[in-house]
Amino acid sequence: MNQIDLNGRVAVITGGAQGIGFAVAERMLQSGAGVVLWDIDAALLAQAEDALRKLKQGGVISTAIVELTLEADIAAATADAVRDHGRIDILVNNAGITGGNAPTWELAPEVWRRVIEVNLVAPYLTCRAVVPQMVKQGYGRIVNIASVAGKEGNPNASHYSASKAGLIALTKSLAKELATKGVLVNAVSPAAAKTAMFASMTQQHIDFMLSKIPMARFLEVTEAAAMIAWLASEECSFSTGAVFDLSGGRATY
Repeated sequence: MNQIDLNGRVAVITGGAQGIGFAVAERMLQSGAGVVLWDIDAALLAQAEDALRKLKQGGVISTAIVELTLEADIAAATADAVRDHGRIDILVNNAGITGGNAPTWELAPEVWRRVIEVNLVAPYLTCRAVVPQMVKQGYGRIVNIASVAGKEGNPNASHYSASKAGLIALTKSLAKELATKGVLVNAVSPAAAKTAMFASMTQQHIDFMLSKIPMARFLEVTEAAAMIAWLASEECSFSTGAVFDLSGGRATY
């Protein structure tokens, strides 16, 4: 494993209790950072914290139960992170939901809206809360976890695809706004990884996603964590507003 220098940095990771978020937390601890996990699932959060402490690597580890669609929750969690750790250097907007699979006209409006709220509005709210602290510091790295679905539009997943396309556009807009302030904003667009999200998908949709990947396998969460850790590092110094593929050859642009 290549060593990425995140010594002394503090990273907030949303949806950090499982899947890609947890793998990112592990990799950042191994790289010397402290991590702050935000998640809505208290039980999973406690398990994740216990597992990370057993690594005995990196800096501080703290957690907060946060409903990421609520401004008040995010404001309180941000204030607590700054109070407890003195700074926030890295924000990884990882939390997301699929909302199940169905043709657009069969998706319930409340399901469609919830996916947009969690996958797009929540990253806007976290950025809105954290960016002023990063600007004050004169340093920050934001990594948004989008999806190849946001580039191509997966059938029977219009809500998810639209949310991730919006997150890519948010990344590009925010990056331009912060380009001269020492805060870089990038996105990754993974193909499917075997995470808890699979439980909300049909087998037909899972098979469809695998069929689109030329490498004929799903993404490993550790592979995603490796790229995200570099994007969160000081070595990433001239890439902003970019979208980095993790698609096993699926992405065509």
